[in-house]
Amino acid sequence: MADETQILKNRFKELYNRSQNRNIYTYSDFLNMHEQTLLHQEIKFGFALYGGYEDAERKIVCFGSEDDFGYAPQPPVAIIRIAPLSQKFSDDLTHRDFLGSILGLGIKRETLGDIIIKGNKGYVICLEGIAQYIIDNLTKVRHTSVYCESCDTLPQDALPQPTEKTVIISSLRLDGIISAVYNVSRSKSSALIDGERVFINGKLTANNSAPIKENDIISVRGQGRFRFKEISGDTRKGRIRILCEVY
Repeated sequence: MADETQILKNRFKELYNRSQNRNIYTYSDFLNMHEQTLLHQEIKFGFALYGGYEDAERKIVCFGSEDDFGYAPQPPVAIIRIAPLSQKFSDDLTHRDFLGSILGLGIKRETLGDIIIKGNKGYVICLEGIAQYIIDNLTKVRHTSVYCESCDTLPQDALPQPTEKTVIISSLRLDGIISAVYNVSRSKSSALIDGERVFINGKLTANNSAPIKENDIISVRGQGRFRFKEISGDTRKGRIRILCEVY
């Protein structure tokens, strides 16, 4: 694991140096949130993350900037819509079904970003280099015959829609907010943090008492993610009422 971590950090440095030395944009494969944390540890500036839509979890790194090069980057990311040929005879398809079928084509996970499910259809974000291969070769998801087509953008109604939830907490500590949002014990929320399953704005945190700010996005593996939207006020007992958007 340590060797894999160092290999990834070396890759970040290689891409960053190539971008700076040649005055060109360079791009990584898709990174999960743990890998994005390693990126922030290794490279402090000169890059941006892109996942195909604003709140994507899996993202590629774009090294370089328009200020440096004088032109905007063009991240090599494509969007594919996968839909049943016949909705009437379709299975109830899940994220795992779509992911498993795509990986079954021999495609590596790091070439794929988020997969968004909407109405038994899947919207797959991937590297441009494999998009046409998926379109040409993916004909079934689970037992359902499907067709694939390229999309310029994600349809607005396909994006995950959060639900608002008001919770009451004693302080703006991370473990307390997770406990309240997901209705789990304080010890369970602390165990999630200690187990490296909690990320704030894509960065891993191991601090149970990490303070949370408005508009921070907290991702909890195995639970989901939420945005701390605002402090709504205080209760009569002096506790804090906050509004969150839960995905």
